[in-house]
Amino acid sequence: MVKEQAKAGGKDAGGAPARRAADRGRYGRLSRERVLASALDLVDREGLSALSMRRLGAELGVEAMALYRYAEGKDALLDGLVEALYLKLEERLAAEGVSAEEPDWRGMLHRIASATYDVCLAHPQVVPLLTTRMLAVPLARRPLAVLKDHERVLVLLRAGGLDERRTADAFRAFTAWLLGYVSAELRPMVDNAEESDPAFRLGLHRMPSHELPRLREMAPALAGRGGPEGLAAGLDALLDRFTEAR
Repeated sequence: MVKEQAKAGGKDAGGAPARRAADRGRYGRLSRERVLASALDLVDREGLSALSMRRLGAELGVEAMALYRYAEGKDALLDGLVEALYLKLEERLAAEGVSAEEPDWRGMLHRIASATYDVCLAHPQVVPLLTTRMLAVPLARRPLAVLKDHERVLVLLRAGGLDERRTADAFRAFTAWLLGYVSAELRPMVDNAEESDPAFRLGLHRMPSHELPRLREMAPALAGRGGPEGLAAGLDALLDRFTEAR
């Protein structure tokens, strides 16, 4: 311990040994996985606006500079959050025994969609990045965990007998439905959580009744989540469209 303090050199304003920009934090040696897991935990608790190199370094007990060997900056951290989410998905699928080699290709796609839904709802603050970061990052530069997910879905679609063109179309439709459905599930609907009256809770009085009669009527139903059942029903309709057209 004395040797480590001597190597760090100097004292801070309070007389404590100054910390170097080293990769050993309060929880032991850092790794990319540890950094990304800590970033995900921070964003889960406090939202994306709380994420910075300085704040994440404080979470891990290191200087911000120590993190640059694991993420080059804020954009890299955001991409890392997407990676962390897909790593969670990989863990979930592995635990459930989901495999692209299974003959029940359609059942496997349903299980992937269901697992993705659950992981996203467990980490809602990260979900917007699944769209925004993918718009900014070319295919080949996406995290390996994301690419593995793409590969898994493509293999299953080909196993379903779709040719190359229909596989590409079905892959786009599967991705759009899954991410769109999750995003719709997470949209804020409650205007005032302290209100017990449903109309005021949803803020219907803010909507002009003569211009938005159907929306006002449907708002209470729209405020509820479709859940896994709605996700599965839409996925079945989507897959039926592509398999029946062969």
